[in-house]
Amino acid sequence: MLGYISRRLLQAILVLFASSYLVYILAANAGDPLEDLRASRSPNRDELIAHRIELLNLDTPPFLRYFGWVGGALRCVVPGVLECDLGTNIQGYPVTDLLTRAMGQTIMLVTAATVLSIVIGIALGIVSALRQYSPLDYGITFMAFLFFSLPVFWIAVLLKEFGAIRFNDFLRDPRFSVVTVILVALAAAAFVLAASYGEMRKRWIITGVTFALVAGVMAALSATAWFSTPFLGIGGIVVLGGIAAYTLVYLSAGLRNKRALYASLTTVVVGVVIYFPVQGLLNQMTGWLLAGLAVLTIVVGMAIGWAFGGYDRGQGMRAAAMTALAVASLIVADRFMQSWPAYVDNSRIRGRPIATVGAGTPGFDEGFWLNGIDIMTHLLLPTAALMLVALAGYSRYSRASMLEIMNMDYIRTARAKGASERSVVMKHAFRNALIPLATLIAFDIGGLIGGAVITETVFAFSGMGMLFVQSLRIVDLNPIMGVFLVTGLVAMVFNLIADLMYAVLDPRVRVQA
Repeated sequence: MLGYISRRLLQAILVLFASSYLVYILAANAGDPLEDLRASRSPNRDELIAHRIELLNLDTPPFLRYFGWVGGALRCVVPGVLECDLGTNIQGYPVTDLLTRAMGQTIMLVTAATVLSIVIGIALGIVSALRQYSPLDYGITFMAFLFFSLPVFWIAVLLKEFGAIRFNDFLRDPRFSVVTVILVALAAAAFVLAASYGEMRKRWIITGVTFALVAGVMAALSATAWFSTPFLGIGGIVVLGGIAAYTLVYLSAGLRNKRALYASLTTVVVGVVIYFPVQGLLNQMTGWLLAGLAVLTIVVGMAIGWAFGGYDRGQGMRAAAMTALAVASLIVADRFMQSWPAYVDNSRIRGRPIATVGAGTPGFDEGFWLNGIDIMTHLLLPTAALMLVALAGYSRYSRASMLEIMNMDYIRTARAKGASERSVVMKHAFRNALIPLATLIAFDIGGLIGGAVITETVFAFSGMGMLFVQSLRIVDLNPIMGVFLVTGLVAMVFNLIADLMYAVLDPRVRVQA
């Protein structure tokens, strides 16, 4: 394994050197970085030109300047030992500072979008494959092709209109009309009818319950003006935590594993019990404290699963740990909801919380919870835009992969042996269906870290994509190479991870030196 990783890293480094040299030479010959000064009528134009030539070493041939840039880039290999030096831009600002700021914006933008698009896209693809040629399959296929074909800037404009402007108007009087309640409940019931299977009578009963439940929830939200003062409380955490427990146990262990189910439900009870005692700690929340509590939550969940024992302690520990994380997320979400009215009423927000541009409200510093809401409201629309475009592709790839796997001989053998459908799908098919997606995900993550230029432009995010395009426009070589270096390293690392994941997902694949 170590030999294989070493060989792959060596190959990647050679490719990175060759490609960076090619990009450097092409970018250096793409235009004149002194063009703006040559056209200037400033009386000290010659002095400015001489200063820029000295600053960027423009009197040195590009192929020699490249090796100077590589020497500075190699200092970044061991952070903290040598000072990283990627040069300066045309204005004289260090490229490392520009990259740090741009990477922070891009990572905030693409992380949630990437995770959500992968999870939701793969889930939709698998459901579509399992219900092949059903109305649900046709519906998911239609929506996937629709979002895949729409340009991202058009999706962004629609999100701005309906997700921000009109939703902010709705918050002035957050109540649903009777027609809206009926239409949404009918849409939810139609989806459940298409997704369910079995006897028609049973399907219609489930559909009717869904219609009544959705209509009742929307009526309650409207009557209580929930969107103005949102909350979960003990009741919401119990209901949603119980649903999460049953769902996670069903997917990871099966409901026949009663000990895993009891461990997960006990985890929900523990979360409800500590709801009030933990509120004082949440008032002092910081980012590091939140990370530490997340780790502690997983440990407590695993301990509860281990304590319940059973024939497979591992299943119980995994189910309880995931349930603990879900319940903790609900408690944190409830705390954010408690801060929502204060955020909306803030003088900087003026009752219109869903933002259309930027990564945050300039100068807004109102503590952990309000700052967190501010970041989330600014990330909501661009994240949704990227997610809708990306999950369309993931759903199609996962559907095709799942359909191929479900027709394999070992799937028929598993069913012939009497394995449950959950076991066939989750244990035998799902894992192998992920193999072709590993490469796709690796390439997409590398590309997204390079910046989503159109989305960043529409939503005024100063990320990696904007930095690259602006630098390329004025032939600012050092920022161009800095973005290329970061993108190349990320692509290299994630492709190596994808290769290693093959061995994890498929026991027949062995990574050998």
